[in-house]
Amino acid sequence: MGTSPRYDLPEPDAFTRTYWDAAAQGRLLLRRCTDCGRAHHYPREFCPHCWSDHVTWEPATGHATLYTWSVVHRNDLPPFGERVPYVAAVVDLAEGPRMMTELVESGPEPAGLRAGMPVEVTFRDGVPVFRAV
Repeated sequence: MGTSPRYDLPEPDAFTRTYWDAAAQGRLLLRRCTDCGRAHHYPREFCPHCWSDHVTWEPATGHATLYTWSVVHRNDLPPFGERVPYVAAVVDLAEGPRMMTELVESGPEPAGLRAGMPVEVTFRDGVPVFRAV
């Protein structure tokens, strides 16, 4: 009997491999358009703002603010069931893009969370997650 599939790990393709390789090394990357100058996330081969295909990879600071969150009490997909309750969150990166993530180290009752609070990136199994600063 084999191990259960993990639904929290990426399946990199030729384009996203750069992003996931950097994350495995503890670095968060963004894409920035060289035509309009705006950063975006999730990684795409074109700018979602001006549709230019002149986009490059750049390191992100890893600083963000908490935009919103939800405490997940049930998830049957491995390995999430072992983590409940956990905090699914959306953060605003310092560079501008909004990113879906998990907020870690917030405890089972994250009563201290508030919109606008500072958070910073950390990595779990090569996947970027965030924690309160």
